[in-house]
Amino acid sequence: MGALDGLTILVPESRELDLFAGMLEAQGAQALRCPLVRIVELEDRSEAMPWIGEMIRAPFDFTVLLTGEGLRKLLSLAGEQRDAFIGALKQTRSVTRGPKPARALREIGLAPSLAASEPTSQSVLECLEKQGVHSSRIGVQLYPGDGASALVEGLRRLGAAVFPVTPYRYVTQTESEQVAQTINDLAAGKIGMIAFTSSPQIERLFAVAREFGLMLELTQGLARTPIASIGPVMESALAAHGLSSAIHPASSFHLKPMVNAICEAWRKP
Repeated sequence: MGALDGLTILVPESRELDLFAGMLEAQGAQALRCPLVRIVELEDRSEAMPWIGEMIRAPFDFTVLLTGEGLRKLLSLAGEQRDAFIGALKQTRSVTRGPKPARALREIGLAPSLAASEPTSQSVLECLEKQGVHSSRIGVQLYPGDGASALVEGLRRLGAAVFPVTPYRYVTQTESEQVAQTINDLAAGKIGMIAFTSSPQIERLFAVAREFGLMLELTQGLARTPIASIGPVMESALAAHGLSSAIHPASSFHLKPMVNAICEAWRKP
């Protein structure tokens, strides 16, 4: 008997979709994969390539890594300059927002110089403010959208010279009809739980609901379905839509603690 026997859980697409779904299925859950967002290569590299070149030429005083996928994409974009780029990373003080960029650094034999106390952009800003970054050159690896714009503006207010780069993009228009059907299934009570691991997932869900005229169904579905989320960034995204998660890791924002929290919640009567 698995801890999640009888649970049908919606798992929105992410880079670690199969890993997360597999962990849930190993506990007995039926994991429904939903294609909300997909990370793809840049079409326009006119920002990313000069950023990599600048990093190699004169490594930034600090380099902020908001996502693990961002660092991996930068390494891929560097191409034949990969080793030089890694060498530059060794000379900068890297600042990570959470466990995923820290893990991506470890994959190339490095470790963060600084880590935000919480996996939020505001926490990154507070971490750097303590360092006294006036006149510092700071590279900031962003993610698609404007979710981290306050970080960039905050660093500029502190007197830093900020060099932002977004090294990948989302394809969000894939399989909209499947997403719309998922919204209907939520409203019909066919899904026992939904687990979010990144804020673009919730934004995409609401965008499809608006596109297909399913806002009422989505609102009703989310109201009746327990929501699991992995950390403070996701909590903020949910709060922006008047929602909150009933299930979340207490402190360690990784997939295993997330699965443990889901198991504990499902076992409760």
